[in-house]
Amino acid sequence: MLDEHDLIIDSMLGIGLSGDLREPYKTIVKKINSLKNKTIVSVDIATGFGTKTAIEPDYTITFHDQKYGMNKKNSGEIMVADIGIPKKAVEYVGPGELKVYYPRPKKESHKGDNGRLLVVGGGPYYGAPALSSFAAQRTGIDLVYVATPKKVAKAITSYSPLLIKSVRLAKEVAKLSPTLIVKELRDKDILVLADVEVIKNLIKKTDALLIGPGLGDAPDSQKAVKEIIELFVKSQKPIVIDADAIKIVGKNHNIIKNSKTVLTPHSGEFNELTGVKLSNNLDERKKRVKEWAKKLGVTIVLKGPIDIISNGIETKLNDIHNEAMTVGGTGDVLAGIIGALLSKGIEPFNAARIGIFVNGEAGNFAFKKRSYGLVATDVIDEIPNVLKKYL
Repeated sequence: MLDEHDLIIDSMLGIGLSGDLREPYKTIVKKINSLKNKTIVSVDIATGFGTKTAIEPDYTITFHDQKYGMNKKNSGEIMVADIGIPKKAVEYVGPGELKVYYPRPKKESHKGDNGRLLVVGGGPYYGAPALSSFAAQRTGIDLVYVATPKKVAKAITSYSPLLIKSVRLAKEVAKLSPTLIVKELRDKDILVLADVEVIKNLIKKTDALLIGPGLGDAPDSQKAVKEIIELFVKSQKPIVIDADAIKIVGKNHNIIKNSKTVLTPHSGEFNELTGVKLSNNLDERKKRVKEWAKKLGVTIVLKGPIDIISNGIETKLNDIHNEAMTVGGTGDVLAGIIGALLSKGIEPFNAARIGIFVNGEAGNFAFKKRSYGLVATDVIDEIPNVLKKYL
């Protein structure tokens, strides 16, 4: 049939391909590429695009937008066909990220296979590392280690009223706290440089790091944060850098350059990170976030009325949240969710997109029940309901 026809329309495999081509596609692709005097048109992308064996088309009619990596050499003349995807679906995050990129556990998996997160935080603030840890658990990972000063460790493991005062919420916290693996650090009150040795021993046991919630800015803590980040970057494991740890990166950009890092600043922390004071103009904010994500080689999640997520190549927006989520602790919840997703092996940009959606949607679920009285633990409680609805 190939010999008898002048026009070949390649519509065998699309963007869902993973790995190299298998049979019978591999043989068919080689045969088509060996033909002379035929016109080849690929649909959306050439079959095998990005692999060792791919169709070499004269034309590619691609849908909605040109795909990353396409050029005249691998795709021929490229034509973009509008298929009616709304502009907002392109620019904003939604449930699609969660559906596509969240790795569902396999039936044969064992404890630890579905993510092990290390949370380093606490000091002046008790609740922050606990909230991040509880949020990570609810996002569907197997183990959460919390490395925190002695005073904070005792609060987390004893459901201290310093952490949570409402009886209803204390009961919910009590269900979660015993399943955390809490590692007491050396000092009673703050993270210190000597704690780096303790953290070093936990790197092999964990898949990702969240550092920053509740740490404070004591000079010794700042030195320890810098060394811990350097250790994780060297191990090529992903990191979420949040809250007080962001300002340390602002003084030491090189420690995270071109690494698997997600930074989660609000506008003030973005200024501490980059020295740039952001305007209120959304386009200008997008431009700055993308510029700095590219410059640092990381993913940045700028929290605000409209969140901006960029890895320096792609940029997404998020407006799924509500005004009651300005309550303290929701940022710690977001950091815990993203950390959990990174520990499950999701790429940083995708983990950030899923995380911002899950956090916001859980907040919206909580708002329907609690209105303006919602607190951060209400958001945590709703994370499983978001997963249940969309997965």
